[in-house]
Amino acid sequence: MARPTKWRKIENIPAIPYFVPSEQDIPELPKNVLKLEELEAIRLKDLEGLEQEECASRMEVSRPTFQRILISAREKIADSLINGKTILIEGGNFTRNICPVKCSGCGKEWMESFEKLDAIKHKEYVCPSCGSPDITCEKSCKGKFCHKNCCHHSL
Repeated sequence: MARPTKWRKIENIPAIPYFVPSEQDIPELPKNVLKLEELEAIRLKDLEGLEQEECASRMEVSRPTFQRILISAREKIADSLINGKTILIEGGNFTRNICPVKCSGCGKEWMESFEKLDAIKHKEYVCPSCGSPDITCEKSCKGKFCHKNCCHHSL
């Protein structure tokens, strides 16, 4: 069985999710879909000028995984610039933060994405092992990205 893909932590979600070449007489422009974690890799490495090890650490992935994400992003951007393609920024396997949670029913512990907190808070998300909706924060989120936004403490 293949390992599940690890969440890629991102700090920035763009306000504008697409870029279109200025040439408007083409009815349907071809496009490249840039994943949000690919945009984050470009932002950290090329815009902020961080070393790859620091970028990987900020995204909470290994350095080789960061390198693969960065290469993929640069290929898509280069293809769009050279061949006049639209860039659509969407999707991917990302999270704003990764929080430790625990099922009160069976005791299972796992890491969950920040985006699922609202579903957890409203008991719309269940334990993958036993199906219980009684999921709570395993540890305090102090010192992590979500400390101001985390609703675990009110679950």
